[in-house]
Amino acid sequence: MPIHIDTASGHFHLETDHTSYQFVADRLGYLLHLYYGPRITGWTDYLLTYTDRGFSGNPYDCGKDRTYSLDALPQEYPFQGGGDYRSPALVLRDADGAFGCDLRYADYRIEPGLPALEGLPAVYTESDTDCAETLSVLLRDTRLGLDVQLLYGVLPKLDIIVRAVVLENTGEKPLTILKLQSACLDFVSGSFDLLSFSGRHAMERSLDRRTLVPGETRIGSRRGFSSHQFSPFVILADRDCNEDAGQCWSMHFVYSGGFCAEAGLDQFGQTRLQMGIFDEQFSWPLKSGERFTGPEVMLCFSNEGYSTLSHRLHRCIRRHLCRGRYRDMPRPILLNSWEASYFDFTGASILALADNAKALGVDMLVIDDGWFANRRDDFRSLGDWFPNTDKLGCSLHELILEVNRRGLKFGIWMEPEMVSEESALYRMHPDWVLSIPKKAPIRARYQLVLDLSRSDVCDYIYQAVCNVLDQGNVEYLKWDLNRFIADVFSHTTKEQGTVLHRYILGLYGILERLLQRYPALMIEGCAGGGGRFDAGMLYYCPQIWCSDNTDAVDRLRIQYGTSFGFPISTVGSHVSVCPNHQTGRTAPFQTRAYVAMSGSFGYELNPASLSASERSVIPEQLEFFRRFAPLIHNGLYYRLSDPKRDSACAWSFVAEDQSEALVFAVLQEVHGNMPSVYIKLRGLKHGCLYRDSKSGLVYPSDALMSVGLPLPQGLGEYDSVCIHLQVLDRK
Repeated sequence: MPIHIDTASGHFHLETDHTSYQFVADRLGYLLHLYYGPRITGWTDYLLTYTDRGFSGNPYDCGKDRTYSLDALPQEYPFQGGGDYRSPALVLRDADGAFGCDLRYADYRIEPGLPALEGLPAVYTESDTDCAETLSVLLRDTRLGLDVQLLYGVLPKLDIIVRAVVLENTGEKPLTILKLQSACLDFVSGSFDLLSFSGRHAMERSLDRRTLVPGETRIGSRRGFSSHQFSPFVILADRDCNEDAGQCWSMHFVYSGGFCAEAGLDQFGQTRLQMGIFDEQFSWPLKSGERFTGPEVMLCFSNEGYSTLSHRLHRCIRRHLCRGRYRDMPRPILLNSWEASYFDFTGASILALADNAKALGVDMLVIDDGWFANRRDDFRSLGDWFPNTDKLGCSLHELILEVNRRGLKFGIWMEPEMVSEESALYRMHPDWVLSIPKKAPIRARYQLVLDLSRSDVCDYIYQAVCNVLDQGNVEYLKWDLNRFIADVFSHTTKEQGTVLHRYILGLYGILERLLQRYPALMIEGCAGGGGRFDAGMLYYCPQIWCSDNTDAVDRLRIQYGTSFGFPISTVGSHVSVCPNHQTGRTAPFQTRAYVAMSGSFGYELNPASLSASERSVIPEQLEFFRRFAPLIHNGLYYRLSDPKRDSACAWSFVAEDQSEALVFAVLQEVHGNMPSVYIKLRGLKHGCLYRDSKSGLVYPSDALMSVGLPLPQGLGEYDSVCIHLQVLDRK
C-alpha cells in the first residue's frame, strides 16, 4: 500500500514507485515536513535541527525551550499566527478582527481511491489496479472552532501526489479566509532554481529560469484567469538539473482562476515552495457549519531531470485528468474557418470550404466567429446566440446537415462568458455583467464579462449553448474567451471577495452540465489562444487552443515551453497560410505541418488560397499524421534542443517500449559555410540498432544519443526534417 503510518511516533510516509514523501506530527502537535525525493526506507527525523534562533519566536507550550521555533522548522501546512514569518499557506481573520490561528494535529484516515472535490476538477482513477489511496490529515484550532483537512492522494504507479485542503468552521462565530494555498513544500537545504513559464497574448509559456536568492519570488495572475502571462505550473530544480539528470519538483494547479506560486529562500538557507488561489481580491466568509474546499495541486518529483518529470505529468494528465470520448481516441483533423475568412463568409462559402475540406480528406469543419445575430465585427452581438439565417442563407440545422452530408463532422465556435454592449442580452440585463456601480467599465475587445458567480447567468449560458448544440449533430465546441476581468463587482452579493472564485465555480458547473448532457461532445478550450491553458480546464476540455499565434516558428518556442507540464495531445495546433497573419513570416508548408502535428493537428486556412503543390501534399500529411498519431499523442516526448539557444529546434516521440521513435527538427538559422548540425537523441534502447524507415540507414542507438544525428546538408532557413526510426531485432 502507498500510505504507511507509525501511529506511536506520528510519522506519515507516502510512497510511489520511485518517490517517498514524509512528514511527522511532533510532540507539540505541529505537522512538520521531513522529506520529498527518491524512494527511501526508514524515517528522516534526523533532518530536523533545533537551536536558539534569537528573534525566531517560540510556541508558548515550549516553556523555556528556545530551540523550538516554527520560524525555523520545515512545515507541512504553514499558517499565520504560529510565529513563522515566512509566507503562510493560510491566513484567517476571526470574528473579533484578529488574524491568525494555531493548527494542531488531531486525527487521520485512509481511504481507497482519490478524493472528489466539490465543484472542482480533480485527478481521478478508474480501477483498483491504479492502487491509489488518499490520506486525510485533520488539523484543528480549538479556540476558533476550525478544522483543516489536508488531503493527499497518492498514485503510486504514476509517481504523482495530489494535494488539496478543506476548511470547516465547527465553531459558533464566523471566520474569514484571506489567503488559502493548497500545497507547500519546505526544503531544509539545497540551492535551487525556479522554472516558470511567462509570456503574453500570442507568445505564451516561454521558459524562464532564475536562481533563488534570499527573499520571496511570486508568480501569478490577478486577471481572473490563469492568463497568457504566467502558467499555473512551476518547477523547483537543483541548479545543475537538466533534461537528463538532476532533481526537480513541480507544482501543477488544477484551477483556472487567479493563482499564486511562491518560492522563498529564508534567513537560514531553507526554501519554501507553495501554490494556491491568488489572495488579492479574495476574502471568503466561513460561517458556522460551512466548508470551503481549496483547488488541487499535482506534485511530482524526478531525480532524472526534466524529461522524466514531464513524462510522469503527461501520463497523469492524459489518463487521469482529461475525460470524455476523445481522451484515448485520435482527435478529428479539422479545418477551422477563422483565418480562412474571419467574419466575411456566407452559408455558401462555408459549404465551399466544406467541399474543399472533404476533397483533401479532413475529418471536420468548424465554423468560427460570425455565424450569429448581427455579428459582423468585434463590436456587437456577443450574448445573442441565435443563428443569422440571412447571412447563412439557411438555418443552422440545415447547414449542419449539409456539412454532414459531405461526410464531415461539424464543429462551432462560441464565446459564452462574454457580452457585447450592442446586444439584446445586454440591453435586457445590464446588471448581468461584472461592473462597478457609478464607474464606467473597462472594455477589452469591445466586450464585457458576464457574471458567472450568479446562478441565473450560468443557467442562461447553459441553455443558450444547449440551444445551439441541439440544432444538429454538433460534435465539437470551441469555447473561447477574449478578455480578462477588470471590474470585480457582482450586483447580487455583499461579499465581493468571493466573486472571482465563484465565477470559476460557475464556469466549471456549466461545463460539467454540458458534458453530462452531451457525452460525445469534444470541447476545445480557448482564451485568445493560451490565456487559460491550465490543468483545471483540461478536466473539461481534452485539448486547448495553444496560442492565437499560428506562425510555425513562434510555435516552436510556445510548444516547447508548454511541453514541460502538458501532454502533446492537449495542444491545439493548426497549419495556416504564409505570410503568417500574426507575424508576416513565411515558413515552408512542410515545416508548418510538422509543427502542427506535434499537437492536435488541423488547418486554419482556405484550401482554395493554397498553391496546387501545397494542396497536393495535404492528403499525404493527413495520412502521415493518422499513422503516427498514437505515437505522437501517447509516446514519451523528448525536448532535444532549446529553441531560444540552438540553431535547430528538435524534438522526438519515443514509444514506451522504445521500439520506435519519430524525430522532428527545424533549422532556425542559416549562415555561410555552416558547420554540420547534430541532434542528440534521447530515450532510445541502449545497445540496439535503429533503422530509418525511409532511407534504410541503420544507426547504433548509443551513438545517436551520445554524438547525435546530423541534419541533411543544404537545408534552408526554417526547413525541416522528420525521421522515423525502428529498432532492429538483434536475435
